[in-house]
Amino acid sequence: MKTMRSDSLKTRISLLEAASEVFAEKGFRNATHEEISHKANANVASINYHFGSKENFYIEAWKYSFEKSNKKHPPSGYALPDNPVEKRIRGRILSILERIIDPETHDIDIMHKEVSNPTGLLTEVFSKTMEPLDNDLQSLIKEYLGKGAGEDEINFCCQSIFGQCFTPLLHLRYKKRGSPMLKSSLNMLEMGVEKLADYITKFIFHGMDSFKRTSH
Repeated sequence: MKTMRSDSLKTRISLLEAASEVFAEKGFRNATHEEISHKANANVASINYHFGSKENFYIEAWKYSFEKSNKKHPPSGYALPDNPVEKRIRGRILSILERIIDPETHDIDIMHKEVSNPTGLLTEVFSKTMEPLDNDLQSLIKEYLGKGAGEDEINFCCQSIFGQCFTPLLHLRYKKRGSPMLKSSLNMLEMGVEKLADYITKFIFHGMDSFKRTSH
């Protein structure tokens, strides 16, 4: 009995691993049960057994990918709660970059596919998983800017961080497709995630300091 439960769990995890890769590469609409089950070395019927529908399978694959990324790359970037706010913001930036660049994590790619070709299936789970992280980052920015910071300023700073962090993802996509890239883009990818995090952090703080000067 225990062996049967263990085998069932292994099959479920194999399916989620395979689905994460396929949904990340092709999106919900172009992914097929046949391709996923083949990649997982499982039969197609096992998908229906474990997940019931393609829609639920998609949601569970996202949740699995997100939890796997969180475990491997904690949102704090290993900064401690009592560290200076600058170090905690830098930790957030490092964590985002690591998740984007890591070829073994797929939550960012699934999210990117969903944003570019929305199904609406992940709206609720995005709200439960992504919004708390976004709120945490906004709280850190508000702490750095001080009480005089307005909501618009905080949001602009957040979006600036995400924009600079997601740029490497686009460059990696172009590189994988064999598209020609500017030397500056290649240098950015080759400098390493730690150095890239330091650069983005330095750039962000210069921008936030200008907000602090105008709001006080």
